Amino acid sequence: MESSRRQNAASNVKITTIEEVKEAQKAINKEEERRRKKEEKRQELMSKTSYYLMDKIQTIFDKYFIDPIIGFFFPAVGDLTSGLLGLPYVYFALVHVKSIPLTLAVIYNILIDCLVGLIPWVGDLIDIFHRAYRKNMKLIVGFVNDDKDIINEVRRKAVMTGVLICVLCFLIYLLVKFVISLLESVGSLFDWFIGLF
Repeated sequence: MESSRRQNAASNVKITTIEEVKEAQKAINKEEERRRKKEEKRQELMSKTSYYLMDKIQTIFDKYFIDPIIGFFFPAVGDLTSGLLGLPYVYFALVHVKSIPLTLAVIYNILIDCLVGLIPWVGDLIDIFHRAYRKNMKLIVGFVNDDKDIINEVRRKAVMTGVLICVLCFLIYLLVKFVISLLESVGSLFDWFIGLF
């Protein structure tokens, strides 16, 4: 009788063990499928034309300092162009990655770049060190590669970033207004000087 109990207990242990193995195998298969889909999604995002364009923009404008050079020789216009070149980053973050916090972080970096660049000449020197395209590319690559640290940091700062975007828009408005009045004053002074001759 006792040996039949042992056999029964042993068979129950085997069944439990077999069931546990099956459950573990299901979990492993599910995780492998999730990783495979994530890798397919990553490859799909990296093959997008906008991803290639963003990579080229950050290489040309930040690595070779074209952004501050254009801003130095063409004040305000160069910075407006710089801001427009940030649109592929916004598009990619919003449409392909589908992340509002990432989109806010990208917009914030672009606006900081525009604000700093609008400060005549000094801003262009600062712009050498503030590489907005490179920062945005790092954030986007972090999201594409599912970097938990970058994703968590961007999500944690999302609300504050939204508020700062509003503040930056107001500051850019004031600075543009100031630069326009400065250019008008310089133009009037130049006209007065030419009128002397």
